Amino acid sequence: MASLDDDQAVDTISIPLAGKSSIADHMVIASGRSTRQVASMAQKLAERIKAETGRPARIEGLPTADWVLIDAGDVIVHLFRPEVRSFYNLERMWSFGDAPTPLAH
Repeated sequence: MASLDDDQAVDTISIPLAGKSSIADHMVIASGRSTRQVASMAQKLAERIKAETGRPARIEGLPTADWVLIDAGDVIVHLFRPEVRSFYNLERMWSFGDAPTPLAH
């Protein structure tokens, strides 16, 4: 979360998945203002995850950077350009009837 905040991610939310899905314990969704910002945030976050855990995170979608998925094991991070995020609306799909938790800056 600190890495995304440092990189000025927009509308960052965290959705708890523990007990609701076996894919991860948390899902983080955030937006960048451009493909360049999304790609930069993804690369920095992956580097930080590797430095802190010793394990590389898996990244998908980096070449186009419209929607980048970072699989860090217990946490899955989705980084979007705003219009792509709006189209897929993962918050609604994964909130399980609960309102997602917006994170204050």
